[in-house]
Amino acid sequence: MKVVLLETIEGIGSVGQEVKVKDGYARNYLVPKGLALMASDKNLKAFKDKIQSKIRSEAKSREHAQKIADQLDAVTLNFSVKTGQEGKLFGSITSTNIFEALNQKGFEVDKKKIVLPEPIRHVGTHEVTIRLYPGVNAQVKVEVSAENEE
Repeated sequence: MKVVLLETIEGIGSVGQEVKVKDGYARNYLVPKGLALMASDKNLKAFKDKIQSKIRSEAKSREHAQKIADQLDAVTLNFSVKTGQEGKLFGSITSTNIFEALNQKGFEVDKKKIVLPEPIRHVGTHEVTIRLYPGVNAQVKVEVSAENEE
């Protein structure tokens, strides 16, 4: 079934794009949630203005996400934690820790957007990806150092 997307859906397409999806996915999910319209001439004419305004707002959202990504690329988060032998951490640095550190620096990022395949368990510098928007990612440096015990 062909539908016109009203929202960008990762893995399917962007706003205003006409895509072919399975019938059940369109009828049971996309259309009822207001994410897409059936791609008929009548619907396209009736919702042309709505689609155009969504495309414009999508472009603004992408620009805003890109500005935040540029700011986040310059950020370095420092964590000082207790370590054992060979620089292995007691515990780990998780996406929750990164989320809280970013909030303290004034960045409001959704915790689910932080891509951390597995928790950080070793001392050193690590790159963490943050998906801000489809196609817009930021790289944040996370420096983990051993806590000084005196």
